Amino acid sequence: MGNTSCMFCTCVEQGNIGVVERFGRFEKLAEPGLHIFNPFAGQYLAGILSTRSSSLDVRIETKTKDNVFVQLLCSIQYRVVKAHADDAFYELQNPDEQIRAYVFDVVRALVPRMNLDDLFEQKGEVAKAVLEELGKVIGDYGYSIEHILMVDIIPDPAVRTAMNEINAAQRLQLASVYKGEAEKVLQVKRAEAEAESKYLGGVGVARQRQAITDGLRENILDFSHKVEGTSAKEVMDLIMITQYFDTIKDLGNSSTNTTVFIPHGPGHVRDIGEQIRNGLMEASTAQINVE
Repeated sequence: MGNTSCMFCTCVEQGNIGVVERFGRFEKLAEPGLHIFNPFAGQYLAGILSTRSSSLDVRIETKTKDNVFVQLLCSIQYRVVKAHADDAFYELQNPDEQIRAYVFDVVRALVPRMNLDDLFEQKGEVAKAVLEELGKVIGDYGYSIEHILMVDIIPDPAVRTAMNEINAAQRLQLASVYKGEAEKVLQVKRAEAEAESKYLGGVGVARQRQAITDGLRENILDFSHKVEGTSAKEVMDLIMITQYFDTIKDLGNSSTNTTVFIPHGPGHVRDIGEQIRNGLMEASTAQINVE
């Protein structure tokens, strides 16, 4: 690792720590810097360990409580403890494999007790549990676990597709509810508008009829005063004949009307006038009886 050696001295670089042996037996740890050894006394540098933080990615496949197979990607940051570098050098031959084995054991013992949804919500708790269990064991070998990150949880592709379909169905159902509520409000408003329109239309018709009645009354009174010897009945008959011929004229001038059969003749005009008068008299009599 870039160390410069000669027969009597060795340089340990910054961020590393050396392990010194004498006749094959551990003697001391060599801090970064220049160290002089006496090879004739059996003293030499057995090895160098890095004290920098290392990262190990572990992919674990396991099953949840609701029988869903998932893959968990864990990122583990660890480093050698300087004071116990001799334990790290002599106790563990392959620290990455040992750490990976412990992570597998803890995760596969914890995740099968959780449902898939709980696993997504509590992945931080899973990482915390792995950190606690791994810290207890790996600390005896001269290593410290700095952080454990649960980077990703990957369900089986079929499960992911099913989850997306469920989510889409729920959103469609919610959209249908909102759409139904909107249509309901629209229909209510439309009914209210139609009712208001009919009411206003009725008010308009009533005012129109009132205006026609007032106009007829004024015409009759004015005609009776100007033409002596005429009665109200004769004036009414004259107005009815005039309106009758105006109606026939309007029907004839309109090109969009279909064929209409109506009785025509002076006698029919008189009959129409009598029917109107009889209707008015019957209505007045019925109103008096009610009162």
